[in-house]
Amino acid sequence: MPNIKSAIKRVKVAERNRVNNRGWRTSIRSVRTEVATAATSKNKEDSQTALNNAYKVIDMSVSKGVLHKNAAARRKSSLAKAVNAVVVSKKKK
Repeated sequence: MPNIKSAIKRVKVAERNRVNNRGWRTSIRSVRTEVATAATSKNKEDSQTALNNAYKVIDMSVSKGVLHKNAAARRKSSLAKAVNAVVVSKKKK
């Protein structure tokens, strides 16, 4: 434990930020799983709803400073590809 007052405060702030960031990262992983599950169910409406929810969570994590904007764009793109693959395969049948 640090002896200097400002260093003690930084330890507290770092811990608080770590806990907050962990919650956001967990919710990002959860929505990614929801999108994958909806995509495998081959239901277009459920997939689109899950994708919109994922976009919302990812964008909020960017606004909170948990994710970089390019990392968020990359994650949203990969989720959209998964959902679009379901839509395209459904149209071909």
